[in-house]
Amino acid sequence: MNISKILFFLSLVFITFFLLGRISMANEDRDLINMTLKDGIVVIETRPDLAPKHVAQIKQLIIDGKYDGVVFHRVIEGFMAQTGDVENGNSTNESYNINRAGTGGSDLPNIGAEFSDVNHGRGALSMARAQDPNSANSQFFICFDDASFLDGQYTLWGQVIEGMEFVDNITRGEPPQNPDKIIKMEIVKN
Repeated sequence: MNISKILFFLSLVFITFFLLGRISMANEDRDLINMTLKDGIVVIETRPDLAPKHVAQIKQLIIDGKYDGVVFHRVIEGFMAQTGDVENGNSTNESYNINRAGTGGSDLPNIGAEFSDVNHGRGALSMARAQDPNSANSQFFICFDDASFLDGQYTLWGQVIEGMEFVDNITRGEPPQNPDKIIKMEIVKN
C-alpha cells in the first residue's frame, strides 16, 4: 500500500467522524418532551435550530407546570389539534370555561416570529398566533396531515417522533363538547 492510499483512507476516516460528530452535536441540542394524553405518551423532539426563542418559552412553561390540565380547544379533522391556552384553557382552574379557551396565553411575553420553510407535515408542532406574526405566546398545534400551506407563516418548533396515534385519538370540535387535555407535559431529555 503506498503512502497516497494511506493518506486518502485516513482523510476519509477523519471526514466521516467529523460529519458524524456534527450530526450528533446537532441532535444533542434537541430536547425530548413527553406529553401524556388519555391514551398514552406522545414524544416530541424540539427544534431549537429553527425556533430557539419559542422552544425556550415552551420549555419554561413546561418546567412551571403550566400545560398540565390544558385542553385541546380546537381540533379539526384532517388538519390539526390546538392547545396551550394556559390562561383560559386549564381545566383544573376554577375559572376554566371551554368557551374562553383559545383566547388567552400566559404571563410570559409574546415571542417574535421565527418562521422557516420546514414542512408542516404530519406530527409537526407549530405556534398558534393572532393576525400579528409576532403574537405567539403559549398556544400551539399539532398537524394531523400535511399542512404545507402554513410553511413560512407559522413558527414550527417541534416534531412528534412517537405516539402520533394518541394525537389521532383527540376528540374533534371547535370546541369539542368534552375536550381532551394534556394530562402532563415534561422535559425528559434536556
